[in-house]
Amino acid sequence: MKFFKKMLIPSFCIGLLLFTFIYLDPISDKIALALEKNPKVVLEKGNLYEKKDNFLYVQNTLDFVPLSYQDLLNIYYTITNHGFKTFTFYCPSEYKDCLNDVEKISNDPEILTNINNFVHPYNGFSNIRTIISESGEINITVTYLYSEEETRQINAKVDAIYEEIIDEEMDTYEKIKNIHDYIINHTKYDVERNTSDASLYNSYKAYGPLLEGYATCNGYTDAMALFLTKMGIPNFKVATELMQQDISGHVWNAVYLDGKWLHLDLTWDDPVSDDGKDYLQHKYFLISSLELEKADLGEVVVKDHLFNSRIYPELKK
Repeated sequence: MKFFKKMLIPSFCIGLLLFTFIYLDPISDKIALALEKNPKVVLEKGNLYEKKDNFLYVQNTLDFVPLSYQDLLNIYYTITNHGFKTFTFYCPSEYKDCLNDVEKISNDPEILTNINNFVHPYNGFSNIRTIISESGEINITVTYLYSEEETRQINAKVDAIYEEIIDEEMDTYEKIKNIHDYIINHTKYDVERNTSDASLYNSYKAYGPLLEGYATCNGYTDAMALFLTKMGIPNFKVATELMQQDISGHVWNAVYLDGKWLHLDLTWDDPVSDDGKDYLQHKYFLISSLELEKADLGEVVVKDHLFNSRIYPELKK
């Protein structure tokens, strides 16, 4: 049995969800130096899908006067994690590189992807736009991937599936396995979107696998993340580091179980075969980074699980 591995990992997996538009007005040194005080930013309550989790790469913040690059990452994470559609903060004069760092973050799809991977799927954005004014004011507008109607339908489906296949007497490992198997057994990989970037299905988000039966890596990962979050299990998404050659974009789940962060990849456990039959694997089910490395070695060496451990230090070997 041969599996078309390359067909599994679409190059658009990461890029499909990100469209970043930057407008940077000229800002004089005098104006920047004159910004001795900035309006106070008050954080409003987040939406229902706000995560309380902090990660090693990004953390929730209550301080919106950035003094470092990390502060800016935390602000971007907090804005999206809370589900804000618009947000305004200000660069202080003492942070000399603030405007340049804002431009660097907002103009880099890979940085934005990494931030996006730590939020709840429903707070994941398809478009984040940053406008920097001459006064040093930073205005962010976020367009989220899931509509309210999609969210309603998906939530109803998640609840129905959970009630059907989960027994509260099961341990956590068994619950995750049942959900993993259910999604794969009811989903086909969307080859059409992979080969032509055209498809009748919303396979790039959880709506595809849960309501239409088709998914790409983003769809598999978002669907699994919804169940993990429903069960109160800490999780985030992991993206392939795209700076390396001959590597296409891919995304999968990181799951915190029994005091360890483990990998969970439904895409690679649902292979596309040359005989047209459906197969279910557990090769990438709740494995460590060392086990992931070994799983990727074989007749065909898999490179799409090569991630940046600086972004995802929880998963260091």
